[in-house]
Amino acid sequence: MIIIPARLASTRFPQKVLADIGGLPMVVRTAKRVEHLDRVVVAADDEKIIAVCKEYGIEAKLTSTTHKSGTDRINECANIAGVADDELIINVQADEPFIEPEVVESLITRLKSLQKNKEDFVMGSCYNAINAEAAEDPNLVKVVLDDADNAIYFSRSLIPYNRGGGATYFGHIGIYGFSKKSLHDFCNLSDAPIEDIEKLEQLRAIYHGKKISMVKVASTGFGIDTEEDLERAIEIFL
Repeated sequence: MIIIPARLASTRFPQKVLADIGGLPMVVRTAKRVEHLDRVVVAADDEKIIAVCKEYGIEAKLTSTTHKSGTDRINECANIAGVADDELIINVQADEPFIEPEVVESLITRLKSLQKNKEDFVMGSCYNAINAEAAEDPNLVKVVLDDADNAIYFSRSLIPYNRGGGATYFGHIGIYGFSKKSLHDFCNLSDAPIEDIEKLEQLRAIYHGKKISMVKVASTGFGIDTEEDLERAIEIFL
């Protein structure tokens, strides 16, 4: 099941999920990118989003306006939908209208493998190689990995620091996967100071010593974080 959390009152870019991109609202365009893979549900915090999704035939559920993170929102949506504990849930961000279906499929494959081998994990996610210039952008989250492709840390800062030369940088792609049980477990963890400092909810898992399994993918997609990003997205569809 793919759940897309959609918050109307975004702090940095209000109502961006309804912004028009090539004739479709952003959240609808994102949903249509992945709707052939599995059931897609938008977890919305406002009736305006519900109405727009209904207009385009996208399933949507109304969730609380008080959730701190998108993950808490999809957890409520999964509960409303009655998802079984072992079912996989993929969290695709509403502001990722260029997410490649192949990226989602790669994450699903990894999570199924973890489940089959009964490996411990709280979530899975994706990353790709980026250049040093891109790594300087605080809107592009970086990740450092261990030798088993588990995340050690995520940051908006440039990591690792290139003191010795020859650093390789990896950019985090904002897609997450859980089992319903691990999603519930994650949302029951207490907030982490580093999560609030960086404004990165996945740091909650690392703070509590939980495993985040990462999958390397090839991706040229990008999230819509700023007005400039939106203009770039619109130009692609002209």
